[in-house]
Amino acid sequence: MTSGNHQGIMTSRERKLSKLAFRFGLLGLVGHLIGLVIAYLAFSDFNQQGFSFLNFSLSELGQYGHSQLAVVFNGGLFFGSLSLVLFCLFSLQNSDNPWLYPCLILAVIALLGLAITGLFPINVYHLHKFGVEYFFHFAALSVASYLIYLVQKTKQPKRFANKGSLILCLANVMVFGLFIVLAHVDMGLVAEGRWFYHDMTMVEPRPDLWWPALLEWLSLLMFMLWVFSLVWSQREARRD
Repeated sequence: MTSGNHQGIMTSRERKLSKLAFRFGLLGLVGHLIGLVIAYLAFSDFNQQGFSFLNFSLSELGQYGHSQLAVVFNGGLFFGSLSLVLFCLFSLQNSDNPWLYPCLILAVIALLGLAITGLFPINVYHLHKFGVEYFFHFAALSVASYLIYLVQKTKQPKRFANKGSLILCLANVMVFGLFIVLAHVDMGLVAEGRWFYHDMTMVEPRPDLWWPALLEWLSLLMFMLWVFSLVWSQREARRD
C-alpha cells in the first residue's frame, strides 16, 4: 500500500479498479433482477396459476417445459453471476484488509455455483443440485468472513462497508444458517419429512406456504442485498 492509502486517499489505479468493480457489480445485479422479473411475470404453472415466492422454488422458475421464459431467468443467473465474479476480482485488487480476500474468494465460488444453477436448470438435475448447494454453502462462508472484516478495528474507515453493513451481514448469517441447517436436518417442515435439498420441485397439491421455497428466496434476496452494499461501497469510495 502507498502512504496515500494510509491517509485514506485512493490512488488513481485504485479509483479505476473501484470504478470497474462498481460497473460490473451493478451490471450483474441488474441482469439478475431483469431475468427474475420477466420470468416471474410470464410464469404460469400446470393449473394456470402465476408464480409465488411463497411456494415455488428458484429451480422451478428456471425449469424448461414448466416456466415459459425459463431461458431468460437462467440467462440472468448465468451472465449476472459472471459479471458479479468480475466485480469480486476487481475488488480483490483493491482490498484494504486481509480478511477481505477470503470473503471475496468465497463469494467468487458461490457466484460460480449460481452461474452453474442457471447454466444447468433442474432439467439437468445433478449438475443443478451441485450448483445450488455450492452457492448456498459458499455464500454463507463468504458473508461470515465479511463479518470478521467488519468487526476488526482499524484507524481508517473500511473501504467495503456502508452504514448498516453489520446489520445486513448478521441478517444474512441468520437466514443462511437457518436454510442450511434445515436442508441437512430433517425437522418435518417438508411434506413427508423429506430434506428439501432433495426436492427442488414440489408435486401437487402445493401448500400455500412452503418453507423451503420461502427460505431459499429469502436467502438469495439477502445475499444480493449484501452484494449490492459491497457494490455501492465502491461508488462511495470513489468520492473520498
